[in-house]
Amino acid sequence: MVRVIGLMSGTSLDGVDAAAIETDGIMVGAAGPTTTVPFPPELRARTRAILDRAASLRADDPELLAVEHDLTRLHVAAVRALDWPADLIGFHGQTILHRPEEHRSWQIGDAGLLAAETGVPVVHDFRSADLAAGGEGAPLVPVFHQALALGLEHPLAVLNIGGVANVSLLGASGELLACDVGPGNALLDDWAMRHTGVPCDRDGALARAGRVDGAVLGDLMGDPFFRRPAPKSLDRLSFHRAMDLLAPLSPADGAATLAAFTVRAVAELPLPFAPRRWLVCGGGRHNPVLMEGLRQALGVAVEPVEAVGWNGDALEAQCFGFLAARAVRGLPLSFPGTTGVERPVSGGRLEERGVPAAATRMLNLLRQG
Repeated sequence: MVRVIGLMSGTSLDGVDAAAIETDGIMVGAAGPTTTVPFPPELRARTRAILDRAASLRADDPELLAVEHDLTRLHVAAVRALDWPADLIGFHGQTILHRPEEHRSWQIGDAGLLAAETGVPVVHDFRSADLAAGGEGAPLVPVFHQALALGLEHPLAVLNIGGVANVSLLGASGELLACDVGPGNALLDDWAMRHTGVPCDRDGALARAGRVDGAVLGDLMGDPFFRRPAPKSLDRLSFHRAMDLLAPLSPADGAATLAAFTVRAVAELPLPFAPRRWLVCGGGRHNPVLMEGLRQALGVAVEPVEAVGWNGDALEAQCFGFLAARAVRGLPLSFPGTTGVERPVSGGRLEERGVPAAATRMLNLLRQG
């Protein structure tokens, strides 16, 4: 086992999550401390502006480079705040564009700066190898969910409701299937920010006060994405036309319709087997409107992952720590049933420049298995 810090900055742009775990890339050992360093409002606004412009940006755009530097510094601050003796860091970076149909997924973050500032080897660039092999590049969390769920009853679904929603389906015979499902929190967060000045619908209060517009919901569910077979993946802005459709609605009715959109996308996903239980992680599990809607729509137990002792706020960060260890060992990160690649694919790149030689010794042991 090695000590790994996983770092995750999601498309919700709320902060950098850092989580410590011990792992060999196959088993998940002890979980260490976790922390979140919130985005300063100014950096959140600048990063959101980069997301909106990403499709037309050059890699050497001055503002992009400035945001990348400041984001990396925020990740350095998260590692220091964790104050944990790590052998390795898994650095996902900030996704600004995800277009698998173009074999492109763009995460920004300076792995060299992170390694130099922390003195710890860094694994980054987790998605490129999968895309190059014909995969969607996402989701990458399923193999971590599978490792965590070894002792749980299957078939089981693990639903992550972040900026987008994705599901890992764990079959009773060892099947591992996954895909992005729908909009998650991204649209609801943007709608709440626009109408209330708060970057999320806290406790589902806005959605609970409104009524679902069935016609708008039906239009949203008509998106071609829902007719594509899995595996499939989404960009944060994939459904952004929703904002135009919602424009005539009141703030509360718009929020209610968006919450129903997230629930409907999950409920209407064609499944190869029926999970006996759904465990929910990501920020969406804190929204009681979403959770109640999922329970009604799915008709089986729907619980936050804390019900089985997992930390739902740290799960994605822990995942990229786990994937970093797998990457060092050359183990697969993605599979035909999770991203659509023809065969299991490893990935990630190791950055060791500026790291003391003593810090790489444990990695040599990890490589040897």
